[in-house]
Parts: sequence; C-alpha cells; structure tokens
Amino acid sequence: MTEGGFRLAALERRPLKDAMAQAAKVAQARVGFALSTQEGDLPAAMLYAVTGGKALRAFLALESARLHQINPVAVAGAAAAIECIHAYSLVHDDLPCMDDDETRRGQPTVHRKWDEATAVLAGDALQALAFELLVQTDCSPRAKMNLVVSLAHAAGVRGMVGGQAADIAAETAGAPLDLDRIMALQAGKTGALITWSALVGPRMAEAEREPMTIYGEALGQAFQIADDILDETGDAAVVGKAVGKDAAAGKATFVSLLGLDGAKRRAADLVDAACDALSPYGEDAETLKEAARFVIARTH
Repeated sequence: MTEGGFRLAALERRPLKDAMAQAAKVAQARVGFALSTQEGDLPAAMLYAVTGGKALRAFLALESARLHQINPVAVAGAAAAIECIHAYSLVHDDLPCMDDDETRRGQPTVHRKWDEATAVLAGDALQALAFELLVQTDCSPRAKMNLVVSLAHAAGVRGMVGGQAADIAAETAGAPLDLDRIMALQAGKTGALITWSALVGPRMAEAEREPMTIYGEALGQAFQIADDILDETGDAAVVGKAVGKDAAAGKATFVSLLGLDGAKRRAADLVDAACDALSPYGEDAETLKEAARFVIARTH
C-alpha cells in the first residue's frame, strides 16, 4: 500500500523508531501532495513548517488506529491533519508577539526564513488544510464527524488555543500559577492535541475510548514536564530551540513548582500510568509503551 509516494506498513507492530519515521513520512507526503499544485512562498512555508519534527502526534494517530485493526491508508489523512495543526501552533508561537523564537527544530523559524506576514498566513492555511485532510479519512460518516468536531475542540478555545491564552494571561499578570492551574493550562496547551491523537483509533473504530483517553492525558502531561525539564537543563544546540526562557521570565513550570527531581518523579509516574492504561491491548501496545518512555527520555 502506498500513500503520497511512501509505502505504508501493514497492521503488524513495528519498533518505535521505525513507526515514528513512517509517521513523519506519511504526514509530510500527504501535506506535500496537497500543496503540489501551489506555487510561491506560502505553500513552501507550510511544507517547511511540517518538516523535521518527531511527528509524535501523527505516530499516535497511526498507532492507535493499528491497535483497532484500521488500515493505515484509511488513517493517513488524520495523521497529516494533526501534524498540520501542531505545525501551525508552532509557527504562531514563534512569532515576536508570542514567544519570539528564532530557531525551531534546529532551523530558522518561519518568520525568520520568510517574514512575519508569511508566518501568520502559513499558520492560518495549515489550520484550514488540517480539516481538508481530516475529512479524507476513511471511516463511517458518524466517526468522521466525531473526528472533525473533537479536533476543533482540542485545537480551539477549549484546548490548545485556550491553554496558550491562559499561559499568556498568567505571564502578563506576573502572578505565577499554582500546580493545579499549571496542570489545567497544560492539559489544553499541550495535552489536548496529544490526547486527540491517541483517540483517533477508537474514534474511527467507534470503540471504547477510556484506555486511550487515560493514556493520552498522562502522556500529554509527561510530555510537558519533559519540555520544562529540557528548558531547565537542555542544550539549545541539541534541543533545536532556545532554552532557559521560562526561568528568565520567572514563569511557573512543573520544574519551578516541583523541583527538578520532583518533576522527573512526576513524569515517571505518569508514564507508568500511561502504560498501565494500555493493559487491555496486551503485547500489541508495546510500541505505545515505548513512546511513553521515549517522551521523558528525549533530549529534544
């Protein structure tokens, strides 16, 4: 089976490294194909924005679908869609009016490589393209509607954008948040898209969602804690973006509230909870368990 020029594996379980590499290729190929008839800076900036990342969210979409015996060709649109949403959020986050970053994934940010107007428009267009790709997912009309509505919620004021707004409001107010408010904020800003990705499989299969919901929510929080740890201890050359910005801004993070060792313990406990939630799937879920362990062991 091929999708956008790349061969898609069948339903057998693959090692994490291979599965994530495949997910990145599928997402980038789908976006590249969608933009192949367009010319100019805007489509170039869009494709640039989705290239070079870990494609964790696309991987989760494909892997959760595999657990539910869904053909990988059928879910490719959803995998590409979530990477478009994630990429758009990064393009906008990097702008001078937001985090004002000059590098992303070890490369110049979109507004540095082109300009701010192109970055804004590329983000806007990636968000629109995400829903175009999502409706190409091969599942029942009811499941497809569920995917569309749930992604709109996860990406919007109830999820990622709402979390980002709360983060900016807290920083503007100059009053550091307590742990409960940090957890709620990050559940939207970071966790909502990760949880949505983990639920692609059960949503498409119209199956029980609780195990993958627990997994996705725990993974999302562990991912953010790992990000906070990297901002505190990471090397910018390895991480691929500026580090130390949270501490310099006096921003409350899991590390500032729990301490470095406490944050690491919390992340490890969350990974254990994520892996335990996968017990109904047996050995078939080992790659997802690998992903949970990878999230807190990563260096970028």
